[in-house]
Amino acid sequence: MAIFSKEEARKILEKALSFSTADACVVNLGGSQGGNIRYARNSVSTAGYQSNQSLAVTASFGKRSGTATIDELDDASLKKVVQRAEELAKLSPENPEYMEPLGPQQYDESKTFVEATANITPEYRAEVANSSITPAKTKDVTAAGFLDDGQGFSAMMNSNGLFAYNKSTDVSFTVTMRTNDGTGSGWVTRDYNDINKFDSSEASQVAIDKAVMSRQAKAIEPGKYTVILEPSAGLGLLQGLGRSLNARSADEGRSFMSKEGGGTKLGEKIVDERVNLWSDPLNDEVPAATWNGAGQPLKKTTWIENGTVKNLAYGRYWAKEKGVEPVPFPSNFIMGGGDASLDDLIKSTRKGILVTRLWYIRSVDPQTLLYTGLTRDGTFYIENGKIKYPVKNFRFNESPIIMLNNLETLGKQVRVDGSLIPYMKVRDFTFTSLSDAV
Repeated sequence: MAIFSKEEARKILEKALSFSTADACVVNLGGSQGGNIRYARNSVSTAGYQSNQSLAVTASFGKRSGTATIDELDDASLKKVVQRAEELAKLSPENPEYMEPLGPQQYDESKTFVEATANITPEYRAEVANSSITPAKTKDVTAAGFLDDGQGFSAMMNSNGLFAYNKSTDVSFTVTMRTNDGTGSGWVTRDYNDINKFDSSEASQVAIDKAVMSRQAKAIEPGKYTVILEPSAGLGLLQGLGRSLNARSADEGRSFMSKEGGGTKLGEKIVDERVNLWSDPLNDEVPAATWNGAGQPLKKTTWIENGTVKNLAYGRYWAKEKGVEPVPFPSNFIMGGGDASLDDLIKSTRKGILVTRLWYIRSVDPQTLLYTGLTRDGTFYIENGKIKYPVKNFRFNESPIIMLNNLETLGKQVRVDGSLIPYMKVRDFTFTSLSDAV
């Protein structure tokens, strides 16, 4: 059995710690189980179920540490893995940035587990595939999709008295629809902790409609355009901004958050005042674990408020070096939005481009957060408040900082990849060349 209750996990962790002779010992236990179904060419290709568990021991003597893992949890195996970690620790060089394990902590009760998601059946997965394949066939479209669902737990205990436990569920779905003449493509993604929020027919229909609409795309000149970025497209660039919220790289002059001449941009206004970015593990739409891998409690944290940098993430070592309190890196991102729907944004656009998705995003300049990549799976020209026709895909060169300074309208928030991101209407988005790829 891969999923252990809080008390079952506690007993295993206590037993492992009882074998330790190290100065400090940290034991992590985790497990997961779930299923999946994959389909392509309008036919199911694979389906499966997996169950895994593992235990990791990190033993430390002074500043020397060693880690060993195992997937057998009987007493003899637990003793063996602890001894192996201690042997490795004694052979290891000292870590100058070693930090003692934390003592006992208080954690909020997370909202990450939903029983209905844990109880998904093979029959349900088959019906999800059918809800894509059957309507695709009627529209002369070919479906290729993947549904992955599961439940899992993670637990931690150390020799200083810390104990943490979290149980979670998740389901993720993506499907690409291609028209059978090879000229149109549509795509959609959905992810939830709660399966009751997922409508596979609705999601598949979005991808089908985009595929049909994107047939016979026209080429238009690259340049600067007003764009409407769907949340999945906006997230692709916002992730770069999220990664830059690291105090150490900023202090060391290695990131966009580094201030010219030294210091960081903490407290500086860097984007439009309508931009608010925060993390909250207790958000009902994007719940996350309430502790991280170091055992630190995770709380609601504001990163950007009214366009101004309010916090940077400080790891425990770097916080000690700088004489400040640690600020854990977020487990989710939430960007404030507005009331406008996608239709509202389209109707308010005289000339522009609707972008479903950005793909193959690569960093060009980490100091300015400049990225390049391609549009994909549904790119459309808008004129006088209506979608006029599909356009060939573009390569773009853009920075999330420039993007968030060129905001025209923020729309409704949508969950994407565990975060909440709004529709965004942005002026002067830079497309540099065309791509013949559909």
